[in-house]
Amino acid sequence: MEGSRLVVCSLRGAPAIVLACMALAGVVLVSCSNLQRAVVSVPTIEGATFVGNASCVDCHSNYTRIFPSSPHARIHVANAPRAEATGCESCHGPASLHVQAGGGRGRFIINPGREPQACLNCHLEVHAQFQLPHHHPVLEQRMNCVQCHDPHGADIFKASHRTAFGARASTGLARLNETCAQCHREQAKPVIYEHEALRDGCTVCHHPHGSVADKMLMQRDNNLCLRCHAQVHAINGELFIGDVPHTTFVSRGACWSAGCHTAIHGSNIDRALRH
Repeated sequence: MEGSRLVVCSLRGAPAIVLACMALAGVVLVSCSNLQRAVVSVPTIEGATFVGNASCVDCHSNYTRIFPSSPHARIHVANAPRAEATGCESCHGPASLHVQAGGGRGRFIINPGREPQACLNCHLEVHAQFQLPHHHPVLEQRMNCVQCHDPHGADIFKASHRTAFGARASTGLARLNETCAQCHREQAKPVIYEHEALRDGCTVCHHPHGSVADKMLMQRDNNLCLRCHAQVHAINGELFIGDVPHTTFVSRGACWSAGCHTAIHGSNIDRALRH
């Protein structure tokens, strides 16, 4: 009873500012949980108006032919004057001046291939990842989104008919790492003893946009490898990997930097991924 009375008295004596903060937190929580759509900021071009996707067909048929299958084709601009004024102009901005000028690369139109802000207006989480200590240099304009992504096709990953070494990709798995292999050629070379994680793609271990860890890794230490390779002995809790005791090994540093598995992407001479 005394405990109950103490709680009641404490609540009665709570400062008004505490109750106000609790009410404000409730309002914020309700407003966020009730948000039913993404907030899209459409690029603007001074003096230009929306003209619709049909105006793009004559010059850009290679894109408009496949664009209906793209997720970007389902973007609708709330303030567009006509229902069809969506899709292309959601990313490239209103195109009336571009059409009147007879087209031309970069004339009165926004090209996300040169300026990533058109993409980052919607992809806010990716924008935040590019601010992390280790990231692809998109904000520094040494890369752009369309080097890795195809914004017009059904497959958002960059379509490529050949691998980094000129051979045609014959399966979906072979194509999985193609986008990364265009730049990271050394890590993508075929090897005799492969790291099986590469079958699932580079993003099993690496964040594609940015990370707090060096080399854009998911985790900076042995925990990265232990997500797949850990086995715990039932008797004394000793760490086993591949039926080999690793308790002492993991105390020496990361698996790839402690002198154990130096060829982490694959090896031509050692099954244990060593040079």
